[in-house]
Amino acid sequence: MSRKEVLFQYYYEHIRHNIVNFLKWLVLAVLTGLIVGGASGIFAKCIGAATAYRDAHIRVFLLLPFAGLLIVFLYQKLGSQDGGTNQVLATIKSKDKIPFISAPLIFLSTLLTHLTGGSAGREGASIQFGGSLGSWLGKMAKLDEFDQHVMIMCGMSAAFAAVFGTPMAAAVFAMEVASVGVMYYAALFPCMIASIIASRFADGMGVNPETFLVVKIPELTIANGLKIGLVAVGCSFLSILFCILLKYTSKFYQKYLKNPYLRVFAAACIIIALTALLNTRDYMGAGGNLITRAIEEGQARPLDFLWKMILTALTMRAGYRGGEIVPAFSIGATFGCVAGSLLGLSPGLSAAAGMAALFCGVTNCPITAMLISFELFGFSGVAYYLIAISISYSLSGYYSLYKDQTIIYSKYKARYINRKTQ
Repeated sequence: MSRKEVLFQYYYEHIRHNIVNFLKWLVLAVLTGLIVGGASGIFAKCIGAATAYRDAHIRVFLLLPFAGLLIVFLYQKLGSQDGGTNQVLATIKSKDKIPFISAPLIFLSTLLTHLTGGSAGREGASIQFGGSLGSWLGKMAKLDEFDQHVMIMCGMSAAFAAVFGTPMAAAVFAMEVASVGVMYYAALFPCMIASIIASRFADGMGVNPETFLVVKIPELTIANGLKIGLVAVGCSFLSILFCILLKYTSKFYQKYLKNPYLRVFAAACIIIALTALLNTRDYMGAGGNLITRAIEEGQARPLDFLWKMILTALTMRAGYRGGEIVPAFSIGATFGCVAGSLLGLSPGLSAAAGMAALFCGVTNCPITAMLISFELFGFSGVAYYLIAISISYSLSGYYSLYKDQTIIYSKYKARYINRKTQ
């Protein structure tokens, strides 16, 4: 063959490979978006129905101990190999597999947790749910182990987008969360397609995207910048406290309540007693009511953030299922609202910035936090959100909600460290 023919053959094969790869991921991403989006839409509708039923029949809260016993029983019998969200993150970087049983188990257990008033979110469930379905679809398509990892990220993105209605943040979160400092850009196209389709599919099912109206956004001045910086500093330390509280609550349970049935029953009784003492339903479920009140009305009680932290730690580390991110949202929003009021800054704006900052602090995902703030709050207060997120990322250390998250590059120097989070 002549040199021209060799070059032609080379470029032809190169272009053909790119086109085939593009079409492969387009088809798989669309399929993932439809399947995971539909399933996650049903999941979100069920969570909404469970929450509405609980609010209308508050006595169901007294069933929290028995719901916990059932959840523990199900995982003891059917999901002993289930490692939760941490297993999903670990699977992205290794040859481990996510058992398909994870999807129905997390669906049912999260539903029971919300129905009976446990203080838990739903994003952990959606990430695990979507990751499990993505892994299953990858197996059906007979993909190799590397493409399997991309399918897991596709499933995570699709589920996150369907439940929250934030496709941009959902696509990036799946790529950013596993390894801080390194993003799996090979997954960008399929994750974005899957998340957009899932979000639109869920929207068509009546799962409306979550947005919050942030009013009274002042002009960015040095004084206002310093004030939002103080809010962010508080959120960064609060994110560390939240991670530590979750960790040591788990250790306390393991030391003093080793039997999982006794643990979940005792924790539920403590949660019921505390809720009765506080005389409010606001800390049940994910805490969306706290977020709405803080951002849109500029109202929060001084200790809302603390009680939400405590009740979430008691719930999630006892064996209930759901997730810690939406509770983290509500912790950041209520703290930001209170801090903003004390500093003379718009409490709604401070609540929105605090919510984004605390999310960044507990997940180490600044790009996702930025995109979430844009999609949930709009672009009017963008400078404030970016200030809060960047400060929180810098001061929150190597703590995380996820023990299998890896810090690849240092937060403080352009240096490879490859260490687990605390």
